[in-house]
Amino acid sequence: MTGIRKVLAAVLVGLALTLFSAAPAAAQADKLKLTVAGDGAEGVTIQAVYADGRRLDRVVRLVLTATGPDGQKVGPVQLEPQPEGQGFYSSGPVLSTGTWKVTVSSPAPLKSEATATVQARAAQSPPVPAPVAVTRTTDGDRGAGAGWWPFAAAGLVLVAAAMGVAMLFGRRRTGTQND
Repeated sequence: MTGIRKVLAAVLVGLALTLFSAAPAAAQADKLKLTVAGDGAEGVTIQAVYADGRRLDRVVRLVLTATGPDGQKVGPVQLEPQPEGQGFYSSGPVLSTGTWKVTVSSPAPLKSEATATVQARAAQSPPVPAPVAVTRTTDGDRGAGAGWWPFAAAGLVLVAAAMGVAMLFGRRRTGTQND
């Protein structure tokens, strides 16, 4: 009977230690760390991780509100997770040009809020490439360096002719030795 009591006591102590050691991790799991930044144009990007630095392992509903120049207001806008990475959210172009105070919040059970100042700029397109200049020589439409291909073609013709002659003489020798 005392052996059973010792085993039962050991199991209960082990279970208690397991539960108490998991309590701090559970307390950290109920908070998020939100990093809010501009996307370089008229949108906002958000990186969400657990408060202890672990990557977010589930979808969380984030809501954006913003106050901009001249008291302009945006939001609330619900943000959707993006395929660029786990815990990465993006608003798309919701801000106009200017300086904005952006607040992103998440509801319970992972209640959190972050605020940042974002400089929104008009989206810029890449510069149009300059047209390629074509140089013409005195001998027609051929540009610089276009004169090498006739020599390459002539070399290929010579190699093919040499192989044909070698095969022709090789068959004659084989044919005369068998006679």
